[in-house]
Amino acid sequence: MVSAPDQRRDTREPRFGFWRRSYAMVVKEFIQLRRDRVSFAMIVMIPVMQLLLFGFAINTTPRNLPTAVLLQEDSDLGRSILKALENTAYFRFTREVHDVAEFDNLLQSGKVLFGVEIPRGFERAVRRGDRPALLVAADATDPVAAGSALSTLGVVVQTALEHDLRTGDPPSLPFEIRAHARYNPAASSRLNIVPGLVGTILTMTMLIFTALSVTREIERGTMESLLSMPIKPVEVMFGKILPYVLVGFIQATLIIGIGVLLFGVPVRGSLMMLALLSTLFITTNLSIGYTFSTIVQNQLQAMQLSMMFFLPSILLSGFMFPFAGMPVWAQYLGEGLPLTHYVRIVRAIMLKGATMENIQYDAIALVVLMLLAMTIAVTRFRRTLD
Repeated sequence: MVSAPDQRRDTREPRFGFWRRSYAMVVKEFIQLRRDRVSFAMIVMIPVMQLLLFGFAINTTPRNLPTAVLLQEDSDLGRSILKALENTAYFRFTREVHDVAEFDNLLQSGKVLFGVEIPRGFERAVRRGDRPALLVAADATDPVAAGSALSTLGVVVQTALEHDLRTGDPPSLPFEIRAHARYNPAASSRLNIVPGLVGTILTMTMLIFTALSVTREIERGTMESLLSMPIKPVEVMFGKILPYVLVGFIQATLIIGIGVLLFGVPVRGSLMMLALLSTLFITTNLSIGYTFSTIVQNQLQAMQLSMMFFLPSILLSGFMFPFAGMPVWAQYLGEGLPLTHYVRIVRAIMLKGATMENIQYDAIALVVLMLLAMTIAVTRFRRTLD
């Protein structure tokens, strides 16, 4: 029979017992983290991605913005003004047009952000003192990109005059600069942000909805019963995606409706075309989200991978920062993101009244991305069945 003192001695806390148990839990968590490769990758990749994107790709004072020129006369003064504009590093002349219709179409389609028109007889009118007008039109759907460049116009003209007209220091301007901020003349941030928010919110919600759909079935154990039914992988995917297409369409309608009624954002283009292209964008994001769900093993990983995709989408799409101000490699990455093309589409339709001819490049890009995502999703899902 064990005495009472011996019983008390057996139940006493072992030496360093708290620290041993805590150490065991720490080791167990590190082993579990090592096995969860997606979570470990997120720990490393997210801060690295944020640092690289903010350090190299994001630029709030964009330079070398694509500009078209309508040069109706070839004169020394006209060439000096264009050269002075290029020397500011804000303007990069990529197109030379021959009529006003082509000039307007380039701005409306978003192929250029600025257009400079030097009218016929410009230099002669300057020499006679008639004060002719030099027109600079800007696509102001992105006020940040347009504002800094427009603010340099006066200095640019002075530089050109000092060299060619030699009118003194400071020179008086013998002609008028007419700067037209098209599509958003008041430089209202609401007109820029609200259309972009449609795509941003849809990207976030559609990715998460579908990325969680398959992993939820696996975690609940209902995927096996689903696969036992006479149903094909493509049919499973469409069955998963189609309900959320309606959900996304309702979301887009709510956002656009609130933007129009509460914030006064115009809809100058076709609502039918906006609805069709919004449905295409929703389907593209749902297909990408479905692909994510076939890669990961649980809902936490699905959420992490969705956020991993959402971060570059919001930074490189032109929603928050001017797309034209990013380096070339960042623009190439942005072109591979559905949000980049949809932001252009929704801004062009709502603010510019663009037609399908103006936005056909971005519409085709969305179709290609959707088909690519669907192909990968079906292929991955078939592999999981094998």
